[in-house]
Amino acid sequence: MLSIESLNQFYGESHTLWDLTLEIPAGQCTCVMGRNGVGKTTLMKCIMGEESVRDGKLLYRAEGGSDESSSGDASGQEPLDLTRRKLEERARLGVGYVPQGRQIFPMMTVEENLRTGLAVRRDGLRQIPERIYELFPVLKEMRHRRGGDLSGGQQQQLAIGRALVIEPRLLILDEPGEGIQPNIVAQIGEVIRRLIKEDGLTVLLVEQKLPFARKYADRFVIMDRGRRVAEGEIAALSDELIKQHLTV
Repeated sequence: MLSIESLNQFYGESHTLWDLTLEIPAGQCTCVMGRNGVGKTTLMKCIMGEESVRDGKLLYRAEGGSDESSSGDASGQEPLDLTRRKLEERARLGVGYVPQGRQIFPMMTVEENLRTGLAVRRDGLRQIPERIYELFPVLKEMRHRRGGDLSGGQQQQLAIGRALVIEPRLLILDEPGEGIQPNIVAQIGEVIRRLIKEDGLTVLLVEQKLPFARKYADRFVIMDRGRRVAEGEIAALSDELIKQHLTV
């Protein structure tokens, strides 16, 4: 789904991502882990186009169908290089993003927040897909309330719903459980599994909570100082790796 090849990124003179190479397989949840400040959020912003990269490639294969795709590999598509594309183009190609901190529009209603995603849909749909309300019934109940009046957990559901409105094939979630009550965190985890199983989405997740990662992710990647230091199936996330790279 997404191949990250030798990605380098800088903040001024500070080298933050070092020749980072990752493969994000389609139809799975890949969890990126690591201590604070190792480059996890920077990587997500680079994929989405909020941060520029010095060099490297982001090769994206939109399973099921960008009209820009052409035949040439086993899946019938040539990968698209997202590296120099604008954020809006990436969204239109099916990359959805829920940033850390949610960043909903607090003065707009739930419905108005959700409608902001319709502008980049490829099919021209002008109404909120019922699937959003099926996954998050509370959003339908509160669709006329302002986003800023919702609880933290409800705002996170709204942020995910807004990203789903664009009908993404790749959904990026940056710490979706941060500061949220445990029952809502569990609901979000179940939604992730439903999106993968029922809708065929690929999920790229940044998450610090080990129980959440082990329950809902298929694969893990551990970063340290801007580099990938370990990866594998989630069952291979050993106590030794946790002690070496994740404990504070």
